[in-house]
Amino acid sequence: MYLLEETEEEFELNIVPMIDVIFAILTFFIISSLFLTRSEALPVNLPKAASAEVRERTRITVTVQDSGDLLLNREAIALSDLQAQARQLMADTGEAVIVINADEAVNHGRVIAVMDELRAIEGATLGIATQPPDS
Repeated sequence: MYLLEETEEEFELNIVPMIDVIFAILTFFIISSLFLTRSEALPVNLPKAASAEVRERTRITVTVQDSGDLLLNREAIALSDLQAQARQLMADTGEAVIVINADEAVNHGRVIAVMDELRAIEGATLGIATQPPDS
């Protein structure tokens, strides 16, 4: 008697549907990332005006030396007089950028005390000056 041999089918993995799914997911992430990036401003061409004014903000520098001494625009000053003198420098514009240059050896509490005095001034924007690390 003759027995028929069953032929085994070769196993084959069809990856075409998997590739389609991967491309669909990739497309989704690319398109969604375009919507997630925020734009800082809309591209607008502003009109020109003869009466336009450029608002200048006063720049004030407060230096805290490593000894703890304060300088307001390179002139020595006491912490108790800092707020009044800064207001006087801002009298023209009403707004100012106050940059604090504090030596890295200065006590943290001293810098906070200076910042507290300056925060009480309306129209003042505080900034702390730093320098990039040496590479």
